[in-house]
Amino acid sequence: MRMRLRIRDLREDADLTQKEVAEYLMCDQSLYSKYERGERDLPLLAAVRLAQFYHTSVDYLVGLTDRKAPIK
Repeated sequence: MRMRLRIRDLREDADLTQKEVAEYLMCDQSLYSKYERGERDLPLLAAVRLAQFYHTSVDYLVGLTDRKAPIK
């Protein structure tokens, strides 16, 4: 549940639409919406791409840490 909240919050903080993020991930907006709502599991490759896009870590996306900045 924490993952869907984080990817939605990151998208909203960046003032992006679901469609814009879905295009970056090369998927349909409806599929991306399901990721945000937790109706579908976010594939690892998509999580990595989103972490790179938002300059954060996969651990932050999935709620394993509250540290937003990636560890260098």
